[in-house]
Amino acid sequence: MGRKLSRINGLAMRMLGDAAEAEDVTQEVFLRAWRQAPKWSPGAARFDTWLHRVALNLCYDRLRRRREIPTETPPEQTDEGPGPDRGLQAADVGARVAAAMARLPDRQREAVVLCHYQELGNIEAAGLMGVSVEALESLLSRGRRALRSALADVR
Repeated sequence: MGRKLSRINGLAMRMLGDAAEAEDVTQEVFLRAWRQAPKWSPGAARFDTWLHRVALNLCYDRLRRRREIPTETPPEQTDEGPGPDRGLQAADVGARVAAAMARLPDRQREAVVLCHYQELGNIEAAGLMGVSVEALESLLSRGRRALRSALADVR
């Protein structure tokens, strides 16, 4: 279960970009799994697939709420430039990758997260997203192209 916990938390973190929200989503996913356990019928769906779908749905709910809540003050902007200390370069690259991921359209980000970070195969990821394998590959291609463009100066 520990492996599933870290994978679901990683998925939520990559989708939401906020550690506290990711932990909340992860807890809610496993709470729902616990509640549904008595009703679970083996063979209906893979447990991992179901967990990922629940996590994605909860992430999308939170992303929708973010768009709906106007704020009086603008959010703090992070400095995208390299840090003054070269020892922080890896953290800077990580932050830039996270920012580039956050700028991707939702479906492209979902495809990239499922295939590259969650290490799901194209067939399983396409099933989770409710699209054909060809559509998934198109989303992946566009997402990779956007990331490559956004991170062109990082090597």
